[in-house]
Amino acid sequence: MNIREEIVEIARNARQASLAMARLSSTTKDIMLVKMAAALENAAPNLIAENNKDLETGRQKGLSAAMLDRLMLDEKRIHGIADALREVAALPDPVGEVTKMWKRPNELMVGKMRIPLGTIGIIYESRPNVTADAAALCLKAGNAVVLRGGSEAINSNLAIAGILQGVLKEMDLPQAALSLIPFTEREAVLEMLKQEESIDLIIPRGGESLIRFVVENSRIPVIKHYKGVCHIFVDLSADFDKAEQIIINSKTQRPGVCNALETLLIHKDVAAEFIPRIAATLTALGVELRGDDTFCRYAPNATPATEDDWHAEYLELILACRVVDDIDAAIDHINRYCSLHTESIITSDYSRAQRFIREVNSSCVMVNASTRFSDGGQLGLGAEIGISTTKLHSFGPMGLEDLTTTKFIVYGDGQVRE
Repeated sequence: MNIREEIVEIARNARQASLAMARLSSTTKDIMLVKMAAALENAAPNLIAENNKDLETGRQKGLSAAMLDRLMLDEKRIHGIADALREVAALPDPVGEVTKMWKRPNELMVGKMRIPLGTIGIIYESRPNVTADAAALCLKAGNAVVLRGGSEAINSNLAIAGILQGVLKEMDLPQAALSLIPFTEREAVLEMLKQEESIDLIIPRGGESLIRFVVENSRIPVIKHYKGVCHIFVDLSADFDKAEQIIINSKTQRPGVCNALETLLIHKDVAAEFIPRIAATLTALGVELRGDDTFCRYAPNATPATEDDWHAEYLELILACRVVDDIDAAIDHINRYCSLHTESIITSDYSRAQRFIREVNSSCVMVNASTRFSDGGQLGLGAEIGISTTKLHSFGPMGLEDLTTTKFIVYGDGQVRE
């Protein structure tokens, strides 16, 4: 068979497998995930060896440091992936939950019950942990999943998928419930995006160019976020010690991820005192600062920012900085330039914190906390399937519930419509 024919078969088999997965008990799904976690840990040496092939190829192709970091697997990260599977197993199963129930005047009982979405396609770059995370969440929510990773991680992804499929086989469950497309050609993605009769939802994870390509070519609904332009606003009542630690963590812990800080806003009343301190700290940590005129006046090492900097997702140690007149100006800047990802305010004032939460339109809004907490695992969802900055049908980090929908259920006792 050619690529098109194989993609069609993979998608059809996944659709059939999804019917079986939707019927599984919570106990069976949890046992499956725990077994998968153990299998990954037991296979760590082989996984690292396969991952090293991808890393070497990536270096030869000139992948950026951020991309290589996302690609890399070691013992610690493999244990982290396994722990994420166990966390998903420990989460309540949303399938079958009755979320509402009400009585109509004619005594009909009407409710809504959570059900799986069906078959979910995941298209992603670099991060091989997505292979396991996405599989765990989709399978726990009673779905089948079709995975298509990037060419840069093909050996890692094939190894992980093979281990997880081995557990499905061991438990006499349909292996097609977890399918990895083995082709690295772009044609495979295009064919996958045509399978609207077999795949119910597409979730792309990766850079903005990948996501835009998926959106432009898909016949299937797409959950997406294009980029993470995350902001922190240091209010005039901010505790400077807290602000400094939060900014450092948000920007420097892992600068190559979508919840890293990209723009820092500072209230004008604390600019003279706070900017020299935070500028010196960030410069010592290797962060390049780009600021407006007022910021540069207090931070001589900063270079002038341009309009493009307010839109930028750097994914490296570069930070755009701006001094604003008040909270209104901060909120206006964020709502103009944000990517609807994550924003945080550092303040000791309750009323301004509440204003910030109410009026900032992003999918995750924080008070006195690092933007790095915008993550499904950190927010208690277990491993996340992705982050949505579209408001249908999910907004923000997506966990188990976001991989289900609801259907109406109706209990009657012989009622007929007049």
